[in-house]
Amino acid sequence: MKGEKKKKIIKTIKIDVDSCNGCRACEVICSAFHASPKYSSNNPARSRIRVIRYPIADIYVPVYAGEYAVAECAGRDKYTIDGKEYDECAFCRASCPSRDLFKEPDSSLPLKCDMCESDPSQKMPLCVQWCLNDALIFEEREEEVEEEVKQEDLEIGLESLANKYGMDKIMDVVARMSTSKKG
Repeated sequence: MKGEKKKKIIKTIKIDVDSCNGCRACEVICSAFHASPKYSSNNPARSRIRVIRYPIADIYVPVYAGEYAVAECAGRDKYTIDGKEYDECAFCRASCPSRDLFKEPDSSLPLKCDMCESDPSQKMPLCVQWCLNDALIFEEREEEVEEEVKQEDLEIGLESLANKYGMDKIMDVVARMSTSKKG
């Protein structure tokens, strides 16, 4: 359900693949920051950023975790970079049922980049701060987005109105609103 337009700060990490040397410092600091307790261990399998590596051809592609995908995607496109073939999943940011990338190794819960905004919040993600070659660039921009009303919020609001005014009154108002919109 669509809501009103609202200005929102969008935070992203721009990746300059040509600058990445495959050092994996981003993976190390990310996994340490998200360890429990914080900085107590280092396991790159817990990192929210991964470097896809092909050292023979000097190809390194950092990919950071995005949204969780409930189902596998239908696409299985292939990409050829300097003679090496990659499937679409190699560069995908989603945690999904078809692979273990971006899943907590102990629980298999999906991981998602949080831009290091957990306690203590960072000015910019640590992977960007620790990138030795400036291959990761933090960007913030303001965009006008349409705020979506969550179904649960709508139901809670309607239940509250029904408790206050009664369901018959709400149905009368909805009926009046729908006829006035048609004309």
